[in-house]
Amino acid sequence: MSTTDTSPEFDVFAKDYDTALGQGLALAGEDRDYFARGRMHWLARRLAQLDESPDSALDFGCGPGGATPHFFDILGVEQLVGLDVSGESIAEAVRAFGSPVARFFRNADYAAVGDVDLVFTNGVFHHIPPAERPGALKQIHDALRPSALLAFWENNPWNPGTRLIMSRIPFDRDAQMLWPCHARNLLRAAGFKILSTDFAFIFPHALRWLRPLERRLCKLPLGGQYLILARKPSSYRV
Repeated sequence: MSTTDTSPEFDVFAKDYDTALGQGLALAGEDRDYFARGRMHWLARRLAQLDESPDSALDFGCGPGGATPHFFDILGVEQLVGLDVSGESIAEAVRAFGSPVARFFRNADYAAVGDVDLVFTNGVFHHIPPAERPGALKQIHDALRPSALLAFWENNPWNPGTRLIMSRIPFDRDAQMLWPCHARNLLRAAGFKILSTDFAFIFPHALRWLRPLERRLCKLPLGGQYLILARKPSSYRV
């Protein structure tokens, strides 16, 4: 997925995104909403530990907007902006979730002004060509106010289950996964300070009785996804 492509591949999947995603997630025994809610609850705990309560959020790579209700219900934000390169996906998000407090734009139509408290991105950067990733991070960095936070979720290349699931999802088969160390280096190069790295979603539905252990195991590279929490510095040295 290119940040500059005017006809991105995700236009094709905009109306059937959940169906395409479900082809892979069925292997884990859970649906998209289980993982969407899980990511938000995990992030909410980390934000509470930092005594952070973001009023505004930006969902970078929002797709058709399926995570939108969770920003309000779980994170408690008051304003949300969703961005995506796919015009068809943005149209679907507007139809399903558009409101005065939830607005959606194509990346190219959004002018960052540095007033957002939290940027959230999930499974987006493995679709962006490596040469274009710094530009995408610059747009994120420019959108955030000083001292604001970035929640960077990506799929874990160490997890064989994740690789199998991605191989069954039409839009993930050719994705270029990011190793956590590489992702951290990208964020640092973009001007972010790394606060933490967590690995989540270790146990599939068949082993769900073990899920209470996941918080204790979150520093081991076992989970299907990882979260890098990073902060935009409040000032810069000249």
